[in-house]
Amino acid sequence: MFERFRAFLEGMTGSAQIEAGDPRVAVIGLCFQVMEADGAVRSSERRKMRALIKDHYRLDDAVLNALIEAGENAESEAIDFYRFTSDIKRHLSEEQRIELVGMLWEIVYADGSRSEMEDHAIWRIADLLGVSGRDRVLKRQEAAAKIDMVEENEAQQGS
Repeated sequence: MFERFRAFLEGMTGSAQIEAGDPRVAVIGLCFQVMEADGAVRSSERRKMRALIKDHYRLDDAVLNALIEAGENAESEAIDFYRFTSDIKRHLSEEQRIELVGMLWEIVYADGSRSEMEDHAIWRIADLLGVSGRDRVLKRQEAAAKIDMVEENEAQQGS
């Protein structure tokens, strides 16, 4: 009875409920860890993460905001990557984990560059997720190629 009442109240306030163990929280936690790897979380990285998560999971803004808040809180409490990667490995297929590594690379390149610390973070995450070095490198190359294409299109439109 209490749960239904609580759900009713949350529905009225527009807050989205995130269940414990939701693998999307672990995904977002990893995104934050990668963004923080070089010592600075840039707005371009945050925007890229929001867009990727929203599109990938087909979320509305309320659920997206709740997930990002939960992921950021979880990341602030985490001491290493394992907390998130072990949860993700239980819930996502190999193909989905490879795609996640691709998303992480896109976030890294959102600010136009990548650092050695970001490389190292994704290497460790990919290893813990069981993603091969070959797939990790391919996803990095794909993300870099996307950035190059965007820059080319912007240069052509600017001329």
